[in-house]
Amino acid sequence: MVNNAGIPGAFIDPADQTVDDIRQVYEINVFGPIRITQAFLPLLKAASSANVVNVSSELGSLGALTDPESEFYGVNSLGYNSSKTALNAVTVSFSKALASFGIRVNSADPGYTKTDFNGNTGYRTVEQAAEIIVQLAVANDGQTGAFINDKGTLPW
Repeated sequence: MVNNAGIPGAFIDPADQTVDDIRQVYEINVFGPIRITQAFLPLLKAASSANVVNVSSELGSLGALTDPESEFYGVNSLGYNSSKTALNAVTVSFSKALASFGIRVNSADPGYTKTDFNGNTGYRTVEQAAEIIVQLAVANDGQTGAFINDKGTLPW
């Protein structure tokens, strides 16, 4: 199962972003994947092999956001960034809760992808972005509770 819900909210100075805007971002980016995962739990548990992939972003990596050498260091969007950080915490929680059922739960970062979401400014194609998501969706390696892009494991 792939949770690919996401809205950007306002990419403005954090001091100016309203709580209502942030709440809307969290409703889609965090609470949406929680609701969907919980709704599909009976089917996931009944499957012989199940994976949940939460589509996150390196903008949700506290490591990337606090590293001056990171390409994402200067992106300071309170609602979006913190929603993806929260989604990563959701991934960890579900990975622990569902491990005994053999269900793997991971976060995937597709990278800065050229889509309507960002005004087609991304430098990755949709096909490139989909590779890590598909890889995690079909994996049977037992890896769970990880945050991964096509280069490897990302810092939380």
